[in-house]
Amino acid sequence: MKYKTLGKTGFEVSEISLRTWQVGGRWGSKFDHVHESLIREAIDNGVNFIDTADVYSDGESEKLSGRQ
Repeated sequence: MKYKTLGKTGFEVSEISLRTWQVGGRWGSKFDHVHESLIREAIDNGVNFIDTADVYSDGESEKLSGRQ
């Protein structure tokens, strides 16, 4: 995985991010174990830039991401 510095923050973030609209959104069926597996797989492969938003089913994407 390649990383870049995020602006002036000094944080090194992965060039590939995981967008979590599908995790907390209202699209399709909700299977927490599948979503947690998706997030864990991304992290295990070096992704440390996870895009969440509180509007994704009232913060569900943050809750699932935070457990990983």
